[in-house]
Amino acid sequence: MKKKVIVEDISIAHGTSSIPAKIYQERRYNVRYSMGKKGAILRLPIHLSSAEKIQYTEQFIRWVQQQLDKRKDLAQQYQPKVYQTGDTIQVGERTYELFVAKGDRKTHSAKVMGAMIELKLSEHQEGMALTKSIKTLLSRVIAQDFLPEITERVHAINHSYFQSDIKQVRLKYNRSNWGSCSSSGNINLSTRLLFAPQPVIDYVIVHELAHTKEMNHSKRFWSLVEGVMPSYKEKEKWLKQNSHLCDF
Repeated sequence: MKKKVIVEDISIAHGTSSIPAKIYQERRYNVRYSMGKKGAILRLPIHLSSAEKIQYTEQFIRWVQQQLDKRKDLAQQYQPKVYQTGDTIQVGERTYELFVAKGDRKTHSAKVMGAMIELKLSEHQEGMALTKSIKTLLSRVIAQDFLPEITERVHAINHSYFQSDIKQVRLKYNRSNWGSCSSSGNINLSTRLLFAPQPVIDYVIVHELAHTKEMNHSKRFWSLVEGVMPSYKEKEKWLKQNSHLCDF
């Protein structure tokens, strides 16, 4: 039997802006609030009365506003970002200037030309969808620009401390983690990491290389990390406090 779900879209005001939210009424026994990738989410039991729904919705709105007050960067996550010709992006020690052209085209494209990134955008996409497409494009071309030196750094640290068989180093836009290590020996790093200081980048590299020896987070794993980088906890703290600064 298919689940019955009622979905309602609302907008929650915060300061001079607003963020999108969805209210789901479904077969469930409890009420749940969360902040999703595309907006806030309220999940309600389907059997609630109109008065109860209004009560929980008002509580949900207050909860969302409290989350936005606690984290000043959170609201930005749900707002379209405008990219214009002449804007600059600072990534590590490199500064890129944007040249943006919109036209009647089906797809977007980007390429690095020295210190300039040329963005050719379709005028048929806008809002958060366009922002997501641009971030993906910027991540892709900047990853290509940084990949040689990041690959060299991974192999240098590996040679000095781990001597593992590394198949490939990859840079890819990822918000769910800073890096990962596959069982086949691929080291994957988020392009968002390129905005971090070099010692922090090195920590994530060490973390993933340690996984080539221990595919877990056991005491032995953390002992390997600490043996290479005794101050690794400071780097983790930096990532937690500054993750909102690491994005395109």
